Amino acid sequence: MKKTLFILTLFALCVSCGKKETKEQSTTDSGLFPSKFVTQLESGKTTQLYILKNAKGMEVCVTNIGGRIVSIWVPDKNGNFRDVVLGFDNIESYIPINTNYGAIIGRYGNRIANGKLTLSNRATYTLRQNNGKNTLHGGPRGFHTCFFNIEQPDNKTLICKYLSKNTEEGFPGDLLVTVTYSLTDDNALDIGYEAKTNLLTVVNLTNHSYFNLSGNPENTILDHILYLNANAYTPTDEELIPTGKIDKVAGTPLDFNKPVAIGARINDTTFQAIKFGRGIDHNFVLNTKGEINNLAAKVIAPSTGISMEVYTTEPGIQVYTGNFMDGSTIGKNGIAYQFRTALCLETQHFPDSPNHPNFPSTELRPDAVYKSRTIYKFGVE
Repeated sequence: MKKTLFILTLFALCVSCGKKETKEQSTTDSGLFPSKFVTQLESGKTTQLYILKNAKGMEVCVTNIGGRIVSIWVPDKNGNFRDVVLGFDNIESYIPINTNYGAIIGRYGNRIANGKLTLSNRATYTLRQNNGKNTLHGGPRGFHTCFFNIEQPDNKTLICKYLSKNTEEGFPGDLLVTVTYSLTDDNALDIGYEAKTNLLTVVNLTNHSYFNLSGNPENTILDHILYLNANAYTPTDEELIPTGKIDKVAGTPLDFNKPVAIGARINDTTFQAIKFGRGIDHNFVLNTKGEINNLAAKVIAPSTGISMEVYTTEPGIQVYTGNFMDGSTIGKNGIAYQFRTALCLETQHFPDSPNHPNFPSTELRPDAVYKSRTIYKFGVE
């Protein structure tokens, strides 16, 4: 009898140990395994997964490569939590240079025509090209590929730092970048950008998270309701390079001053701008005048009731509706990311600003500090 009890007790302990091990392995609410984000790079630096949590159960996970947002865990209208950003469940998938899911984008977000820029001191620079003959999101080795040193002073704050050396991707000057992620108790992710240089340079930082507020990236975002506080946009040529004009959105499929489903406008290829972008892939000129308290954009997923408000000090916002997604990228839970299954809202200065004097300047001088701030605030409706 004692022998039987001993065996049963031992079995129970083994089962208990197994459960404990499984629980410890998956410590994020969104189901990520932190151990899958730990690796030593050729540089000798080690990556990991950083976890932010607030009092309401919202969770944000970030990793070192590109300072990328891996997951954002928020409640829907029924109180069920969902992961509303696309990404990967292991660090190896973030290392290839051809993806920018969730990344800090720099040194210059969006496109620079012909990979060339001339600064106000008349110095001309040739950048590395990675979008045909143009430079996109800082070049092939932009910030999305770089290791950010991350400090976590508390459970709601991450401080991400990166030193971009002079001539990196062709850009002038050493640029020290600090990006701070702050999670608030009203379910907002507050992103603060700061940069300093030792030479005249250009800076245009943003975040490239791919949102799907249904919480299921197998769904398209065509039913998402979009509002943009923007009366104008910057038209482009067929390579998505701005022409230098600033046109009104009134009377065009790009007018989102009243909330409308994305799918109602996205296929209007009679409008040349939609045709060039294969959908919506445009920089909108915000009416917010750089005031962080003025609502810049809002998105709602009717299926879940999850809403996201965007506030920013930036003059523009790039709206991208996943027009180049084709199912070749396999993300979290083995899901293939198909055409138009995500929406990007990249707060920014205008694309190709260094080549258009009429656009707001993106120059940064050694005696100045670049500062920018964007808030993504989540709710339910």
